[in-house]
Amino acid sequence: MAITQERKNELISEFKTHDNDTGSADIQIAILTEEINNLNKHLSIHKKDHHSRRGLMKMIGRRRKLLKYMRDNEVQRYRDLITKLGLRR
Repeated sequence: MAITQERKNELISEFKTHDNDTGSADIQIAILTEEINNLNKHLSIHKKDHHSRRGLMKMIGRRRKLLKYMRDNEVQRYRDLITKLGLRR
């Protein structure tokens, strides 16, 4: 269910804003989106896995807070990010 370190490094290199960037809001949102998508696939197979469903809800809430932060502070980066990730906001 968790993403591999190689995939995480790919996401970091794709969404970083400067050379030493490893934890900006862009990267955190991209990683959370990847984990949410993987967990959705898992839950479509295992419908009664309520413990993982709770973890999914926590991830969605964390991503929602980060997206709100970006929307309030950096509107253009927010718009670029949601189009890149394919989010419907």
